[in-house]
Amino acid sequence: MKSFKTHIKEMVGTSHQDMAVDKNTNPIAFQNPEVLRKMNAWVGSIAGSYILPEDAIHILRSSLMKVGLTFGEVPMMSEDKGSYEMPLTLFGGRFGKLPNTPIDEFHEDDGISHMIEGGLTLVIGYEKNEDNSCSLSANIK
Repeated sequence: MKSFKTHIKEMVGTSHQDMAVDKNTNPIAFQNPEVLRKMNAWVGSIAGSYILPEDAIHILRSSLMKVGLTFGEVPMMSEDKGSYEMPLTLFGGRFGKLPNTPIDEFHEDDGISHMIEGGLTLVIGYEKNEDNSCSLSANIK
């Protein structure tokens, strides 16, 4: 009969040891260029032609909300071609006191600016096609 210690030694390196798809990367560590690259790959998957581009943007919004990122309302796509830049907030931003905040004031920001100077911006580009569909593209800067 095997001892418990022997049994544990034999289990090392099995397939269930590393099941994390993202290899345990923190998705909100925006200082890491690898995280930003992965986020842009994820956001860039919206690229394509849509009959209702608002639905695609809604799906993008839902996807970003899974990691705590939100953005404001997207204006109407009234022109034939254009792009919109919308600032991103992390978990709705930060509000409260910091150690250096005066007693009669509150600190309020987007929740990202303290990690990356200037924060992050979602850029959505669009172009209306001849068949009245709309081509979209998106990335985070």
